[in-house]
Amino acid sequence: MDADFLANWTTQMRKGLLELCVLATLKGDRMYGYDIAKRLSGVNGLVMGEGTIYPILSRFKKEGLVDTTLVESPEGPARKYYQLTARGRLLLTKMMKAWAEVRDGIETVTVGE
Repeated sequence: MDADFLANWTTQMRKGLLELCVLATLKGDRMYGYDIAKRLSGVNGLVMGEGTIYPILSRFKKEGLVDTTLVESPEGPARKYYQLTARGRLLLTKMMKAWAEVRDGIETVTVGE
């Protein structure tokens, strides 16, 4: 039972953090979806794949957090690039602040453990 509880808790924690990481990855410049997935696949503990990123990006588009641009590719079909909107940048700032508060709060509880 403990293993099931831990697995479920870890999955839920990762979901929220993955959304933060997707927005943070886009803060510098526009990126192709595959490149976002590739960059985040190197983050220890996130454990996600391309199939996880695209639904998040689609939801972010609907919520006005990212804009998309189709760019012709010499290697195949046009690629969809994503970049943060002003609303997305503002939300990212708020999410980073909230994350820092939670992280710091947890640290104060667990210090000395």
